[in-house]
Amino acid sequence: MPDFLGLQGRSIIVSGAAGGGIGTAVMTMAARAGATVVAVGRSPENLEKYVPPLVAEGLSVVPVVADASTDEGIAAILEEARKGELYGLVNVAGGAAPATWMPATRVTREDWRALLTQNLETMFFLSQAVAAELKTRGRPGSIVSISSISGMNTAPFHVGYGTAKAALVAATRTMAVELALDGIRVNAVAPGVTETPASGTYVDQDAERDRRAIAMGRRGRPEEQAGAILFLLSELSSYITGQTILVDGGLDLKWTHLGADNTSLFLKDEAFRAAITR
Repeated sequence: MPDFLGLQGRSIIVSGAAGGGIGTAVMTMAARAGATVVAVGRSPENLEKYVPPLVAEGLSVVPVVADASTDEGIAAILEEARKGELYGLVNVAGGAAPATWMPATRVTREDWRALLTQNLETMFFLSQAVAAELKTRGRPGSIVSISSISGMNTAPFHVGYGTAKAALVAATRTMAVELALDGIRVNAVAPGVTETPASGTYVDQDAERDRRAIAMGRRGRPEEQAGAILFLLSELSSYITGQTILVDGGLDLKWTHLGADNTSLFLKDEAFRAAITR
């Protein structure tokens, strides 16, 4: 079968590969497309859960226990990636705990800095290191990062997260310009509401609400986000750089998921809803 994606034999770093959501789907799909995946996660237990079944399929997946938000973690990731034909990076590591939801008037410097570190700095400095390595080797490459619908629109009661994801889009555009003549493309995907273990902490099952809020009438699956990411990694998108693709099933087209109090209709816990608005 022809290698339409152009990933056969190339090394792809996936940061945040073992959370059971988008990163795990990207790791799986990239490996099945013939790439060698450097699967990065902070939890040895999670890597042990998701990587061995892929290796048992005969796929090339190498687990790396590292914290991508630190220089030491980045060094460990690059040490492993240098063993192969480094080509791609997918920045999935990020997110925000339920405790980070609150009115803008209550956000502390500590809250703000933690969210920007988790969702912006981690992406930028790992991308920087991979881009520098590709330039040193004179190789082309593709970097894809995860933004969010919250970075493309408003993020009521989640201003730090939304700001970090919006800044990620800006960093993507600027890096794309700087690296274009080196053959390194830089893009992003902005997911809408997606069924992942992380989102399950505050989003419940409500099919009728999903039909009202989302043009396609349902939430996304991790594999659907991974499909867009693989497209941006691949040769199929060889003339695309500096773009952020919104993968949200049309949620942004309707943007009706905010209630009268401006909180998300997807929040399942009324006590949580009350707490974040105080």
